Amino acid sequence: MIHYLTLKSRERTELIDITARVEELIAAAHTTSGCCDVFVLHTTAGITVNEGADPAVKRDISTCLDRLVPDAHYFTHAEGNSAAHVKASMIGVSQRLLIDKGKLLLGTWQALYLCEFDGPRERRVAVRICSAKLLQQEKH
Repeated sequence: MIHYLTLKSRERTELIDITARVEELIAAAHTTSGCCDVFVLHTTAGITVNEGADPAVKRDISTCLDRLVPDAHYFTHAEGNSAAHVKASMIGVSQRLLIDKGKLLLGTWQALYLCEFDGPRERRVAVRICSAKLLQQEKH
């Protein structure tokens, strides 16, 4: 089954921690072991895993991406958000994470983020939870 999260970004470029929201879906599905696919349904946003303890890391990632891919005069896309499309392609639109003991299997400092590159906007994220039991059934 696929679940959907709706999120609202506030900034042009921002990383939004969605770890707790995804773990709420895992708990509601009563899944203790398996995997979780997280996919953003937009071409100017991404999904990544990175440090969740120090907010400076989120700012550093945003700043670095803005410097690597600035809004530039040479982009030809009519909507004027080509830099956001490039950043989304660099980061990627999905992550597959493992579930262990009913939670995302993340390192001590890791968190799951929606990466907004063309905000503020409302975004939809699809989450598919596969229990180990279901995965075993699919093998047979």
